[in-house]
Amino acid sequence: MADINIFDQSYVWLSLYFFLNLGLTLYNKAVMQLFDFPFPWTLTGVHALCGAIGSYTFHWLGIFSPSRLSERESMVMLLFSVLYTINIAISNVSLHLVTVPFHQVVRAMTPIFTIVLSITFLKKQFTTMTYISLLPVVLGVVFATVGDYYFTKMGFFLTVLGTILAALKTVVTNRVQVGRLKLHPLDLLLRMSPLAFVQTVIYAYVTGELQRVRAFSRTEMTTSLVFALITNGVIAFFLNVVSFTANKKTSALTMTVAGNVKQVLSIILAVMIFNLTITPTNGLGIFLTLVGGWFFLIFNDFISIIKYLIRMSLLINRYDIGAWYA
Repeated sequence: MADINIFDQSYVWLSLYFFLNLGLTLYNKAVMQLFDFPFPWTLTGVHALCGAIGSYTFHWLGIFSPSRLSERESMVMLLFSVLYTINIAISNVSLHLVTVPFHQVVRAMTPIFTIVLSITFLKKQFTTMTYISLLPVVLGVVFATVGDYYFTKMGFFLTVLGTILAALKTVVTNRVQVGRLKLHPLDLLLRMSPLAFVQTVIYAYVTGELQRVRAFSRTEMTTSLVFALITNGVIAFFLNVVSFTANKKTSALTMTVAGNVKQVLSIILAVMIFNLTITPTNGLGIFLTLVGGWFFLIFNDFISIIKYLIRMSLLINRYDIGAWYA
């Protein structure tokens, strides 16, 4: 039985991804509302800084050893960090030009763009059942976020562009971990986080947020807020590690579908915690997304689950036979 390591199973990492992602989403909302801290770039910078400190600490403890990269591969990591921060930037900017329901509906198309990118650049093929299982997930998010659909032309363009970049980021994350580079998730975080932190600070400065944060810190910064921000950063660090690991053990498409399901679960928790109301149409969308997401994840991980059960059964039988002859 010692040969079975539960942390080698993809569904374990997906479960951790759901738990931490939902937790961080609600924690971010709490920090911005309870402490009146409306600085998304600064919050992202805290996440990146904690990612850098956390990954370096694990490296110092000998948990992993960074790979040696060539100059070209180092440039790839730089471009990846730019993609990471640009994706956040475009998403934040587009939210000011479109309504939240429209933004969520377009972002629900991320699995579709992931499929297109995977087929175009990675020559991947997907089964008919994969396409069928995606339909309720996408339609579910559309129904779950029914509301005021308003957008400008620029807002529409930036929202679609941000969705494409989100899909591209997920695909690239998978490739740098399972492709030729085969980076350890902590190694990837160690290389990306410092670059992302510097870029985030630059964005905060350009947008004027850094100046507002300085003014805020002189009068409003408290010990409780500092502790809340540090805790938020620690959760974000572990979420990044779990997200990268889950991406490595599953696929880019699975992660985008999981993101859609997480989005709907956030709505459910928001209804429960913040006393929000939903319409019957929203309820139908939540049901479709959860059922579709469950079907997709179970169907696409079905083979690995069967292999795991067979392997466990063989080990149990081997243990019993050995004990019998002993």
